[in-house]
Amino acid sequence: MGNGDTRVRGLAARAGGWSARHRWAAVGIWVLFVVLAMGLGSATGRVDVKDSDQLKGETHTAAKIIDDAGIDEPASETVLIQTKDAGGKATDADFRAAVAAVMKAVEGTGKVTDVTSPYDTNTISKDGRSALVQFDMRGEADTAGDRVEPVLKAVEGVQKEHESLRIEEIGGASMMKTFSDAFGDDFEKAELSAVPVALGILLIAFGALVAALLPVLLAVSAIMATIGLMGVVSHVMPMSDTANSVMLLVGLAVGVDYCLFYLRREREERQAGRDPQTALRIAAATSGRAIIVSGVTVCVAMAGMLFTGLAEFEAMGLASLMVVAVAMVGSVTVLPALLSLLGERVEKGKIPFLHPESRLRRKRSGNRESRFWTAVLKGVLAKPVVSVVVAAGALLAIAAPALGMKTQNLTLDQEFGDSLPIVQTYNRVNDAFPGGSDPAEVVVKAADINAPEVTGALAEFKERAISSGASRGPVEIKLHDAQNLAFVYVPLVGGSDFDKAGQSLDTLRDEVRPATLGKIDGVQAPITGQVAGSKDFNDQLTGAVVPVFAFVVVFAFVLMLLSFRSLTIAITSIVLNLLSVGAAYGILVAVFQHGWGASLVGAEGVGAIITWLPLFLFVILFGLSMDYHVFVVSRIREARLRGRTTKDAIQHGVVTTAGVVTSAAVIMVAVFAIFGTLSMQSMKQMGVGLAAAVLIDATIIRGVLLPAVMALLGERNWYLPKWLNRLPDLTHDEAADAVAAPAARDDEGEPLRV
Repeated sequence: MGNGDTRVRGLAARAGGWSARHRWAAVGIWVLFVVLAMGLGSATGRVDVKDSDQLKGETHTAAKIIDDAGIDEPASETVLIQTKDAGGKATDADFRAAVAAVMKAVEGTGKVTDVTSPYDTNTISKDGRSALVQFDMRGEADTAGDRVEPVLKAVEGVQKEHESLRIEEIGGASMMKTFSDAFGDDFEKAELSAVPVALGILLIAFGALVAALLPVLLAVSAIMATIGLMGVVSHVMPMSDTANSVMLLVGLAVGVDYCLFYLRREREERQAGRDPQTALRIAAATSGRAIIVSGVTVCVAMAGMLFTGLAEFEAMGLASLMVVAVAMVGSVTVLPALLSLLGERVEKGKIPFLHPESRLRRKRSGNRESRFWTAVLKGVLAKPVVSVVVAAGALLAIAAPALGMKTQNLTLDQEFGDSLPIVQTYNRVNDAFPGGSDPAEVVVKAADINAPEVTGALAEFKERAISSGASRGPVEIKLHDAQNLAFVYVPLVGGSDFDKAGQSLDTLRDEVRPATLGKIDGVQAPITGQVAGSKDFNDQLTGAVVPVFAFVVVFAFVLMLLSFRSLTIAITSIVLNLLSVGAAYGILVAVFQHGWGASLVGAEGVGAIITWLPLFLFVILFGLSMDYHVFVVSRIREARLRGRTTKDAIQHGVVTTAGVVTSAAVIMVAVFAIFGTLSMQSMKQMGVGLAAAVLIDATIIRGVLLPAVMALLGERNWYLPKWLNRLPDLTHDEAADAVAAPAARDDEGEPLRV
């Protein structure tokens, strides 16, 4: 711009103009797309990530060997029988009677197989007060939780007959059922409540039912289309339920935000006296362009997850990328078509006392500026140095605890606390049999599993696992002769303490295995299990951090550089976003690792952040924070191009976008905070981290730090070295205003090339 050219040259403006002229065609194409995507997804079905593909390393190798052998490992269950007084022993007659009663009761259900006595397997604790009856559930492990209830009731019946003892069941199936009963509806309720919460906030923001419904309908339709597309794409890259939940969360957030930006700008132009066509054209060229820049940036950030090498992360990244792309396309195509169709009817369903535009306001210029942010900006722009020092200092102080961040996969008691009886059972089993509830599993594959040298190595491995101090036993070996496999179960010293158990695992992998099974040619012996899975996951994630961070930051920088043709804007965008992410990390560590103020969010200081969250938050937040940044900076740049001074443009851009940014932020914070109300600590961490980051980003970053930094930089905000002038020019959409703007000039009177 700057030359009076009013041609519409931008992609968003052209898309919006075409949709407005061919509104029924645009709406029809969108509906057809959504229906076809859902139909194709339903017809093809969804392929989910297999356990063997979840991780790399030894865990992956072990799962692959088991899958290739066609072995479906059953869900194992354990019944803890323990004396309540210190004098009782497992050799007592009543204790033996209780063991026999448990074995008879569980066998009588017809739901179990391979019931073993602790007197045969030597699963009696060192102090002699505890014993374990072990068995497997019949049928597939994935659905064992649906069949375990009769077994649980049988064990409860034995407990009633032996009140002097503690008789409790725990295992994969019983935990699956317990968590499903306690928390199974948690996610569904959170997902279902997110839509009405967003709609309620939009009703307050717009004061009209039709205007509030449009963003929600577009977001929901984008989510429905993406669910269908996930089914199709899953045949190339498998998906998961977790990816589905993340997709819904991201899709609702960006879908509503994009429509909100577009709709508010169109309303603002109409209130300023523009005719409907011109208002829509300006909204398409300005907010539409901001949506495309933001959407592409978010997609790039989500694509960073594809570099982790972790199947779950790759699924989440691809699902999020798709829903953002679909929502972005819908916002710049079907939304202008709907607005053109509705016209003034978008104000239908006005809610008394909420609808913000009275007849008097309609006659005014339409630049509805926030009084609060006008007052804040007055102080910020008057003393930008003080504002930068105070705001940046506060954010750095909030981020400081992140320097001591500790990540790990949360144990059962960390994840759920002591609210569930089965968690207490889990702790009692680990106290009596360290590592017994989650043993390491060595999957031994040989040409002939019964060959003398292999059986000898297995026996030596079993002996050295205990003598090395990695396990206190009992070490169990289960042979699968037909497949030439052996499963060796090794309870790790350290139990539920992942740090200590990890040291025991290292001893098995680095010392015991090379000295025994490792000496036999052709034998594979990868070690898997919960502790091994956690370690392999951490190792894989640690290796992915640098490439993912570099990919997201570099590509976001390039996109901002191309979109605003300003080296300064690109650099400040990255720095401010990193500061926002750092503050979110600091809050997470302070609340969930150190327990500061944890009770305020219904959480507990569990001493660690779940392993996957920091990288996940970085990718999500870096993408979503661009929504506000692009929208605000685009408005500032637009005002500067129309001849305002940089300082006036900053104030105009921030205060005129304050309302829509606030509404969008409140919706995001509310949706994310819903996940912070879930019972699982990992979900609380995710919800609180996302909500806190968005709140900080929309207030301190965009309302104080961004304008203060831009005010200090002045005309240097628009600096682009001459050697970068050959870069593609993606900045033309602002030329769509109905009235040619006067050429903006710099301080020396030359035409401003922003």
